[in-house]
Amino acid sequence: MVLGWAQARRAAYDSVVPLTAVTEPLAAALGLRLAAPLVAAEDLPGFDNAAMDGYAVAGAPPWRVVGRSLAGDPPPPAAVGGADRADRADGAGEAWEVATGAHLPPGTRSVLPVEDADVDGALVSGCVEPGRHVRHRGEEALAGEVLLAAGTRVTPQVVALAAAVGVSALSVVPAPRVAALVTGSELGDGPGRVRDALGPALPGWVAWAGGTSTGVTRLIDDAEMLRGALGGADAEVVVVTGSSSVGREDHVRPLLAELGATPVADGVDCRPGSLAGLWRLADGRLVAALPGNPFAALVAFVTVVAPALGGLRGDPLSPLGPVTGDLSPHRSATRLVPVRLTADGVVALGHDHSAMLRGVAAADALAVVPPEGGTALLQPLPV
Repeated sequence: MVLGWAQARRAAYDSVVPLTAVTEPLAAALGLRLAAPLVAAEDLPGFDNAAMDGYAVAGAPPWRVVGRSLAGDPPPPAAVGGADRADRADGAGEAWEVATGAHLPPGTRSVLPVEDADVDGALVSGCVEPGRHVRHRGEEALAGEVLLAAGTRVTPQVVALAAAVGVSALSVVPAPRVAALVTGSELGDGPGRVRDALGPALPGWVAWAGGTSTGVTRLIDDAEMLRGALGGADAEVVVVTGSSSVGREDHVRPLLAELGATPVADGVDCRPGSLAGLWRLADGRLVAALPGNPFAALVAFVTVVAPALGGLRGDPLSPLGPVTGDLSPHRSATRLVPVRLTADGVVALGHDHSAMLRGVAAADALAVVPPEGGTALLQPLPV
C-alpha cells in the first residue's frame, strides 16, 4: 500500500490516539499537553494586597501613618478595642506603609505609590484614585475556575500559572517512548566499513518530534537478531533503519508480514525515502521502517514517525505553509529538497541524494515539491 507523501503523513497521524494520561509534577510536565483542564486550586491572588510600594490609605489626605505591612508579614489585625487605633486603618485619614505584595490592611482602599507621596513626619499626602494599585483577592482567578483547556501545551508560563493557583501536579499525555534498531553488517569504524550516522542522530530526531528515546541498538543483517530485538523493544514505537528494501538481507518487511503486522503505509511515493513504512503489531506497538541512507532516513522520519509521535502526544498535525523558490520537481514523485530560507523564498542547497548529509546539515527546512511542479510546502527540520 504505497501512499503519496501527504497521504502517508496523514495516515501516520490518524493511525494513533493519544496515550493514557499520567499525573506529573510541574517540572516533569513541561512540554507535554494537558490531558485535563487546569483548574485553580485557590484564588489568585489569595488575598487583597498592594500592587506597589507605598502607603495603603483610607479616606482623604492627609493621612496619619499608623502601621507597616511588608511582603511575607501576617495579615494586619482587623481591629483593636477602645480608642487605640495604631494597629488598623479603617478610619478616614489613616495609612499604612506597605510593600509590593503585602497584605492590604483592613479598611484601606488604595495604595499611594511611594514616589507620589509627600511625607512630613507621621503624615503623608498625595493624590490617588480610589481602588488604585490594589490587587484584589481572586481578580485573576477564583478557586475552581477552569483556566486552560485540555490539549494546551505545558509551557514554562503554564507551569508558572499552575504554581500560582496552588496546583503542584498536572494530568498530561506522556511522551511516547521510541526504541531504535540500526541495522547493517557494513556499519563500523575503519577501512572498508560504513560509519553509523543514524545511531547518533536518532535520539535527537525523537526528542524534536516529542518522543523519549529508550536507546539505540545496532544489529547486523540477521533475521533472528532482528526478531529478538523487535520482540524485546519496550516502547510505543520501534524505529528500524536499514534492512527495508527487498534484497536477500533486507528482513524488515518479511518479518513484519510473518508477525501479521497491519500496514499503515508500505512505501511512500517520494524521493528520497520511498522505502519508508509504518506498521502496527498485534500488541499495539508501531514499527517504522527507515532506509539506511541518512538523508532518505530523515525524510522517512519526518514523513511517518514524527506525525505518529505527535498523535500519540495529543498534538495537532501542523499544516505546512507554501513556499516559493527555484525548485526542480521529480517527474512522478514528491521530491524533498534541503533549502535555506531567504527574504525572497527558499534556495535549494544541493547535496540532496539519499546517502548525503551536507545539504540537510546546512538547511533551515525541507521543501516538499510535488511532481510536475505545483505549490511547494515547507517541512520543518529537527533542531
